Amino acid sequence: MMLRAAGRRLLGVGGGEAALPAPAIAAAAAVAGRSRGYHERVVDHYNNPRNVGSFDKDDADVGTGIVGAPACGDVMKLQIRVDEGSGRIVDARFKTFGCGSAIASSSVATEWVKGKQMEEVVAIKNTEIAKHLSLPPVKLHCSMLAEDAIKAAVKDYEAKKGKLAKTEEQDIPSP
Repeated sequence: MMLRAAGRRLLGVGGGEAALPAPAIAAAAAVAGRSRGYHERVVDHYNNPRNVGSFDKDDADVGTGIVGAPACGDVMKLQIRVDEGSGRIVDARFKTFGCGSAIASSSVATEWVKGKQMEEVVAIKNTEIAKHLSLPPVKLHCSMLAEDAIKAAVKDYEAKKGKLAKTEEQDIPSP
């Protein structure tokens, strides 16, 4: 009963009691959001993830990295599409099953790899992602997954490229 009365007071419904003004309610909500421990960038990338989706993993210009953390159950798939002529990553997609920090780390990773050379993206460190998102220590494994997914996608692309080159060599008749 007390909880119901407090809720009514907060919302300004019934009872003839004075309600909190709207700015006070907004301030209380902001304080409650900060106590959660997540930076606004994490919340933004969780609520509005960039580059969600996938490419056909069999495409020759697509590299796929799938990584997971058995301890927490997070699984991350990150794919890159590479311009074969320049070696530049022209697009990236992700699908992540996991917490908000894992989704935010995936989203940031796809934004950061777009437009960069393969050599540049393998230099992206989990500490940079974690710092950008202000991840709490208990969520650092999410940024580690993102780094691992980037490296796995690059490795997959390079392996495909190597197999394609070998196939083309075998198809060329010897003089």
